[in-house]
Amino acid sequence: MNLIITVVISAVIAFSLGAGLGLLLALRRQRRARVRAEEIIAAAEEEAERLRKEKLLHTEEEIRKLREREEARLRRREAELSAIEERLLARENRLRRRESQLESLEDLLHKQESEVRKILEKGRKLLEEEEKLLQRLSGFTKEEAKEYLLKLVEADAEKHFAQRIAAVEQRYRQEAEKLAKEILATAVQRYAAEYAEENTVSTVPLPSEEFKGRIIGREGRNIRTFEALTGVDVLVDDTPDVVVLSSFNPLRREIARLAMEKLIEDGRIHPARIEEKVRRAKERVEELIREYGERATFEVGLELPPELIMLLGRLHFRTSYGQNQLQHSLEVSYLSRLIAEELGVDPNLAKRAGLLHDIGKALDQEVEGSHALIGADLARRYGERPVIVNAIAAHHEEAEPASVIAAIVQAADTLSAARPGARRETYERYIQRLRELEELCRAYPEVGEAYALQAGREVRVVVRPERTSDEMASKLAYDIARQIEEQLQYPGEIKVTVIRQVQYTETAR
Repeated sequence: MNLIITVVISAVIAFSLGAGLGLLLALRRQRRARVRAEEIIAAAEEEAERLRKEKLLHTEEEIRKLREREEARLRRREAELSAIEERLLARENRLRRRESQLESLEDLLHKQESEVRKILEKGRKLLEEEEKLLQRLSGFTKEEAKEYLLKLVEADAEKHFAQRIAAVEQRYRQEAEKLAKEILATAVQRYAAEYAEENTVSTVPLPSEEFKGRIIGREGRNIRTFEALTGVDVLVDDTPDVVVLSSFNPLRREIARLAMEKLIEDGRIHPARIEEKVRRAKERVEELIREYGERATFEVGLELPPELIMLLGRLHFRTSYGQNQLQHSLEVSYLSRLIAEELGVDPNLAKRAGLLHDIGKALDQEVEGSHALIGADLARRYGERPVIVNAIAAHHEEAEPASVIAAIVQAADTLSAARPGARRETYERYIQRLRELEELCRAYPEVGEAYALQAGREVRVVVRPERTSDEMASKLAYDIARQIEEQLQYPGEIKVTVIRQVQYTETAR
C-alpha cells in the first residue's frame, strides 16, 4: 500500500514538474515571439519612414523642376514682350518725327501759297494798268482791239481754238478727278469700320487632358472619323487643355467647332456619336447662315428672296485674303449708297447692287466660272433689275459697265478691299511696301526725303535744290516712276510727285 502511495505521489510530482516545465517553455516561446514581432514592427516603421522621405524628396525635386521651367518660360515671355515694346516705341518715335516734318513742310507750303497769292494779285493790278496804257497808246477800245486781233489771227484760228479746247478739256478732266476724289474721301469718312482679321484655325477648350485621349480614340479611330466627316484637320498637341481645328474653309471649321464642343459637353466620343453631332452641327450652321443673311438685309434695309438671303449668309463663312466677305459686301453696300447720294443717283439701287456684288462667291467653289458672272446669273435668275445684274457682272471689269451704278459699285469695291487693314496684306506687308517705296526714292543722290502717302498710291519726293534743277527734277520723276514699275509689285497706280524748292533765311539783329 505504501508502495502504491509512493508511486502515485511520484507520478503526481513528475506530472507537476512536467506541467511546470511545459508552462515555462511556453512562456519563453511567447516572450521570444513578442520580441520578434516588435522587431518586425520596428523594421516596418523604419522602412515606411524611409519610403516617405524618398517620396517627399522626389516630390520636392519635381516641384523644383516645374518651378524652374515656369520661371524660364516667364523670363522668355518677358523678354519677348520687352522686345515688342521696344519696337513699338521705336516705331512711334519714327512716326512722331515724320509728323513733325510733315507739319513743318505744310507750314512752309502755306507760307509760299500766301506769297503766290500776293504775287498774283500784284500781277492782276499790273495787267489792268498795262491794259489801260495800251488802250491809251493804241487809240483802240478793248472791244476794237479784240476785233482787230481776231482778224490778224484768223489764219491760225483753227489751231488756236483746238489748243483752247484741249486746255478746257484738261481743266475739266482735272476738276472731275478732283471731284471724284472728294466724293470718295467723303464716302470713306462717313463710313469707317474696323476689321477683325479672319483666322484659319479655331481652338476648342477641354475640361481636362483626358479628353485628348477620348478625341483620338483607340488607334486613332475617333479622330479619323471626325476629320473624314468634317474635312477639318484636328491638331492634338502638347498645348494644355485645348484642341486646335485647322482649315482654310471657315464653313467647315465652324461645323467642326460646334460638333467638337457638343462632343466634349456630352463626354461620350465614338464614331456613331461623332456622326450624330456633325449632322446636328451642319443643321445649326444652316440656321446661322439664314440668320446672318437676314441680319445683313435688315442692316441695309433691303428685302431679298429667301434663296438670295441664304446665299448672302453663306458669305459670312467665306474670306478673301483674310477679309470676311459678308462684312465686305455690307461695306460695299454702304459706300455705294454714300457715293450715289453725293452724285445724285438712286441710292437704293446702288446699295442693293453693292450688297449683291459678290453673291457669286457663295457658289463659285461649286460652279465653274468667275464669281462676278455667276453672281450676275443668280441675280438675273431671281428677278433682279438689269442695272443691278450689269453692276454685279462688271464690278471686276468682266463685263462693260452700262450705268453709273456699275461704276459706283466698282469704286466702292475697290475702296473696301484696298484700304489699310481690310485684307491680309495689311499691316506687315503694307508697312514693308511703303518702306520699299520710300527707300527706292531715297536711293537717288538728288533726293533729300521721300514720303509714301494715300496707302502707298502716291509718293512725294523732296529733292536737294543745290543738286538739281527744275528740268532735272522733271527727269527724276520720270526715272523714279519707271523704276517703281520695274522693281515693285503694287495694286493700281502710284503717283510720283517731285518737289524742289530753294529757301533763304536771314536773321535781323
